Amino acid sequence: MGLLDGKVALITGAARGIGKAIALKYASEGADIAFTDLVINEAAEATLKEIEAFGVKAKAYASNAADFEQTHTVVNEILNEFGHIDILVNNAGITKDGLMMRMSEQQWDAVLTVNLKSAFNFIHACTPIMAKQRGGSIINMSSVVGVSGNAGQCNYSASKAGLIGLAKSIAKEMGPRGIRANCIAPGFIITDMTNALPEKVRQEWETKIPLRRGGTPEDVANVALFLGSDLSSYVSGQVIHCCGAMNC
Repeated sequence: MGLLDGKVALITGAARGIGKAIALKYASEGADIAFTDLVINEAAEATLKEIEAFGVKAKAYASNAADFEQTHTVVNEILNEFGHIDILVNNAGITKDGLMMRMSEQQWDAVLTVNLKSAFNFIHACTPIMAKQRGGSIINMSSVVGVSGNAGQCNYSASKAGLIGLAKSIAKEMGPRGIRANCIAPGFIITDMTNALPEKVRQEWETKIPLRRGGTPEDVANVALFLGSDLSSYVSGQVIHCCGAMNC
């Protein structure tokens, strides 16, 4: 028996990184998986096969999470294919870093649209489904910089702070319908993006972390498992930091 047996999880931006780790963790606990990415390329197909290896139903969908109409279309396709949606993980995100005085309007708009509007789009499409089911778990992937801010990332920090406010508001609005909404705030997580950083920069980051290591996508996936399962049935409107005490 898995913690998510009989559940259907929809995860955005899950072809690789944290989203992929969450999809694999959920599948290992019995959930059927629908995941989206901007394009379904070889990496996404490989992720799909890894998910299916757990013996669950899985399907990948090409969709622009920042597009309102596309989001509603793909959610309806997922509902028709899987029959219900129990967990929504808003993981899609990008970075376009730069100091405020040098940041272009395009950099600001792109990050806010992909990181924050996409979550609104999927919550808007999924909450009517969850309301009819009288239950559901929504998880927004925020960041420690959404709480503390970070120089050179005002757009990213603002988008991640917005995800926190969004989750807290949805928790209050949809709680009477049995829908929970929470955030995960990862710290320095070792992914393809952080692996591309110079070794010196990575070491400097790690010295700031009391646990003296970067986190893994699996560390974040374990928190997502808790929030997606009935283990957290009375947890809503919260932000769980997964940062090795970096931001406590």
